[in-house]
Parts: sequence; structure tokens; C-alpha cells
Amino acid sequence: MVEVTRLLRLAEANDGPPDEAAIAALYDEVRRLARGLMRGERANHTLAPTALANEAWLRLFGCAPTFANGPQFFAAAATTLRRVLVEHGRRRAQLKRGGRFARCEVELDAVVAPAAAAADARLLELDAALERLASFDLAKAKLVELRFFAGLSVEETARVLGVSERTAAREWRVARAYLLATLGGGDDLDA
Repeated sequence: MVEVTRLLRLAEANDGPPDEAAIAALYDEVRRLARGLMRGERANHTLAPTALANEAWLRLFGCAPTFANGPQFFAAAATTLRRVLVEHGRRRAQLKRGGRFARCEVELDAVVAPAAAAADARLLELDAALERLASFDLAKAKLVELRFFAGLSVEETARVLGVSERTAAREWRVARAYLLATLGGGDDLDA
């Protein structure tokens, strides 16, 4: 966290050009988070980790925002990665159901497997459940984003949220139980 905070300070140099090495290191952090997130996705996912990282990077730094520290950066990155992944799933679901009703030729290798469509639907269900959780307990929703979408450990999540590891572990168990009950069981949240 200290290193990321230092990199953010270097990248936001107000008196001169930003430090290119710091920007590259921050981009590598976003790519690391995206790779970790995509490891949990299905094997034939149509969104590559680099594409996910690039889109998240553009959203994070496209309008020159500033982050106060590493935890704020990780929280924003987790939320952004989640939104990109969910929007991708929604677009695929929309296309699966007719989209804009545009006629086009389809290559046989571009046909979506039923398992891929089910995984997209499951991601959308998870997003809706996470939105419901956020409506009454934002802290637990943020914890789930950091654990599930950013791939942070309980220890890392505790540092980002500024709570003890025991509290983070307890809150993770409660949030996970709520989401599993909401989603009708399954083992999607085994992070």
C-alpha cells in the first residue's frame, strides 16, 4: 500500500511531467488485478485480461482523477474492474437475446457456448445481489468487491478498508453467506 501511495504521488506530479515509471508501475498493478480476476472466469471468456485492464485504466485515469492513497486506488480499481466486467456481460446477454436486431453473418467459431452464456448470466446475478447488499451495507459490498473482483486477500482487504483482519474475515463470511443465499447457493464466491 505504501508503495502504491508513493507511485500515485509520483504519477500526479503537479510541478512537472508525471513520472513515466510510476505510471507504468500503476498500470502493472491494474493488470495484475485484472489477471487475478480473469483467472476466476471461465476458460473461453471473450474479454482478455489485458483488454479488461486497458478499459479499467482508461476509466480510472481518463479524466485525471487523484487518489489520496493506495487503499483508495485499490477500491476504485476493484469497482472499475467489476463495472467493466458486468457491462461486458450485459452486452453479451443483450446480443444473445437479439440486441438491436441487426442481421449479420456469424462465424461458427464465434458462436457462444451455453456454458459461457450461463456464466455471463451468473455474473449479472452476482452484480444485482451485490447492488442489493450495497443498498443496506456498503462496507460489506466494498469488501466483496475487493475480495472477489480485485482478488485481494483478507489481510490486504483489511488494510485497504482500515479494519482488523478478524473484522474483515468475519464481515467476509457474513457477506459471502448473504450472497450465496441470494444467489441460491453455488460456489462462485470461494475466494
